[in-house]
Amino acid sequence: MKKVLIAAALLLLGSQAYAADIEVAAPFMRAAPVAGGNGAAFLVLNNHGADDRLIGVEADISKAVELHTHVKDGDVYRMRKVDAIPVPAHGTLELKPGGDHVMFIGLNAPIKEGATVPLTLVFEKAGKVKVDVPVQTAGAMAPGGAMPGGMMPGGSMGGMMHDHH
Repeated sequence: MKKVLIAAALLLLGSQAYAADIEVAAPFMRAAPVAGGNGAAFLVLNNHGADDRLIGVEADISKAVELHTHVKDGDVYRMRKVDAIPVPAHGTLELKPGGDHVMFIGLNAPIKEGATVPLTLVFEKAGKVKVDVPVQTAGAMAPGGAMPGGMMPGGSMGGMMHDHH
């Protein structure tokens, strides 16, 4: 995180590069115990510049990486692939469980809790922004591995798994 902020500060000093306008905060990914399965990553984007759009994510941990959102279909929320997610000028975009997120399809290997996964976020104007994403427990709802209901990993709900669909 420090490296990203330092790089952003240097870019601001050197030129008006768009990448300096995007700040990535609170990234995390859920552990995924099975190769060939799917995974999800979440983060907060703070845009200190003009309107932009997150148009892709690059990672080598899966066969495909997609941007997803949840839409209500009757009484059920379903994931849908989207081509881009708007990042409002001088605003914040939160990619979170139950909302917009990064989806990894066909994981090449299990993603273990405690690991770090490098991602490259691709913005329409800001270009590419690299971020290291720490891997939390399989059911984590926030950075630090918090489980739903405030339970921490290893508690009575520690083995609980969530269906991401």
